[in-house]
Amino acid sequence: MSDLAALGVTAPLFDADERPETYCGPKPLMPCRLFWNITHSPEATKFVHDYHLDLWTNRLFAIVVTLTVALILRRIVHRMIIKITTRMAEGTVPERLRSSGRTHVEGSQVLLSERRQQRAKTLGSVLRSIASIVIMGTAVFSALGELGLNLTPVLASASVIGVAVGFGAQSLVKDFLAGLFILLEDQFGVGDVVDVGQAKGTVEAITLRVTRLRDVNGVVWYIRNGEILRVGNESQNWARAVLDIPVGYEEDTTKVKEILKTTADKLAADPGWADIILEEPSVWGVQGLSGEAVVVRLVVKTAPGRQGEVARELRERVKYSLDAAGVTVANPPAA
Repeated sequence: MSDLAALGVTAPLFDADERPETYCGPKPLMPCRLFWNITHSPEATKFVHDYHLDLWTNRLFAIVVTLTVALILRRIVHRMIIKITTRMAEGTVPERLRSSGRTHVEGSQVLLSERRQQRAKTLGSVLRSIASIVIMGTAVFSALGELGLNLTPVLASASVIGVAVGFGAQSLVKDFLAGLFILLEDQFGVGDVVDVGQAKGTVEAITLRVTRLRDVNGVVWYIRNGEILRVGNESQNWARAVLDIPVGYEEDTTKVKEILKTTADKLAADPGWADIILEEPSVWGVQGLSGEAVVVRLVVKTAPGRQGEVARELRERVKYSLDAAGVTVANPPAA
């Protein structure tokens, strides 16, 4: 006797006509099976299967799930990109400022300044656009595949068009990639004073294609990012004012160095300049010799972009100090 007979069951648990396979086919899809379980109507279930309503419902469900997952993934990736770019945009605070507890120097862009905020915004926007195109493009192609469309010709055509556009816009692609790496590596930003070979000036704007500079004469230069082969940045983290003071050959260099050191130290202690001068000034000593002069070098580490004004103020004070000490300033040696 079978186990069913032992349990007192003498008839099949399901009549053949009561199985979804009878009306939905040997491999019933989830919508048809669900419709049968809810209605138990043979006519309605057979109608759903015969007119492929179960197939289209199943495909529609798969498309909705695919797009929903894509939207959720896109949102997660966007949040990650925002966090990463914001963290990358944080600047490095100079050691003197970190030890003193100050995180901002007037006139300098130290931590999450306007320049770094723009960098984070631009870079984040580019990366979010790329992520959206990749994720949503993949989801759309998957949805079209669920609808039974043959995507091979479309992909082949897109590949051919992409190759043609790539050959025709190589310089444009080069400019965009260079602009992306400029932002990603923080080579320079808005407000920086840079030397890019073709021009030198203050950066006014950066896009993925061009960089706009304004030089000391007020001339605006537009430089394609792909054409920038080297960059000298005078405004990152800190700068240095370098003064080469030519004095007469007969002057005592030890005395000259003491005068320069005392003058620079007074400037560094001045409340109006204390936040701009980041380290104790240093006299490096005799930098050059000629028949007309002995050149003594004085250097001062400053906040980024402030070296010019520090150098001008220091030259004026050095001139007064040397005059008061009776030290003769000679003609500088020929370059």
